[in-house]
Amino acid sequence: MKILAIESSCDETATAVVEDGRKVLSSVIASQVEEHKLYGGVVPEIASRRHTEAISQITEQALSDAGCTMDDIDAIAVTAAPGLIGALLVGVNFAKGLSLKFDKPLVPVHHLRSHIASNYITSPDLKPPFLALVVSGGHTHLVEVKSYTEYNIIGCTRDDAAGECMDKSARTLGLPYPGGLNLDKAAASGDPTAYKMPHPRVEGAPYDFSFSGLKTFVINTVHKCEQKGETVSVEDMGASVIAAVVRSLVENTEKAAIEFKYDKIVLAGGVSANSVLRREMQKCCDSHGWELYMPDLKLCGDNAAMVGAQGYYEYIAGSRATLDLNARATMPINEEF
Repeated sequence: MKILAIESSCDETATAVVEDGRKVLSSVIASQVEEHKLYGGVVPEIASRRHTEAISQITEQALSDAGCTMDDIDAIAVTAAPGLIGALLVGVNFAKGLSLKFDKPLVPVHHLRSHIASNYITSPDLKPPFLALVVSGGHTHLVEVKSYTEYNIIGCTRDDAAGECMDKSARTLGLPYPGGLNLDKAAASGDPTAYKMPHPRVEGAPYDFSFSGLKTFVINTVHKCEQKGETVSVEDMGASVIAAVVRSLVENTEKAAIEFKYDKIVLAGGVSANSVLRREMQKCCDSHGWELYMPDLKLCGDNAAMVGAQGYYEYIAGSRATLDLNARATMPINEEF
């Protein structure tokens, strides 16, 4: 079964053709990173305009790369939530148009479910149930994946996401967009013990996260040093904030895995590309004899292949959308369209 997948939730316009939820026949991404670098972050209006300009061409390319025409496609999967509403609408409306023109089933897909599904491509042997840590610029979730379409949220961030904390810390330190990636590079030569960072906890909610305090600590420290004419080591501060974020992520995941008796752990989301997180989570899992699954680095960021992977399982479960499908800026991972 071949799924044509469309992703436009933020600043990457992406299309792909995926077969049976595991085999990627094609994957095309039109990146906007260079343009958004000028502004230090994603500008929603610009992102929406660029999606509109790119989506038709890259869909044709994805079909061509896969050796397919629309006649070979069994269904169309599209990211419908969550994300930047204007950006999502471009993909959703384009998918609805294709669905109507070619009389193909339309399958709405949740963005975070797709990030988890990127592991089905990297590790074809992976099957639910498992415990997933989904970490990105806008989301930090600990999720029980009970089946391909059944989820239970164990913990989530109460304020900033882990990726947001890293991105804002990078910006404060003068690093260019994309912040998280450049912070990771700078931190590689830094001392993670150079700055004593807050250790974020949420009282009464052992699996929840809170990263706003870390972000504020970095901002305040940098500003105080500037006022005193002192220099902040970008490498050391970067290494310190990443170490604090990763410690919180790994500790909460470890506690949840023990409490809920999971020996299969999955990383997902843009921050799953972070080298320190991958290393420390592997150490944790090795110490317990747990299996750890992580997406290939090329699948950590937003892409349509992961949408096609999840779209296949949503289709098999009977999920269909009509032409009144609307995009949603926010939506829990365990809610159905």
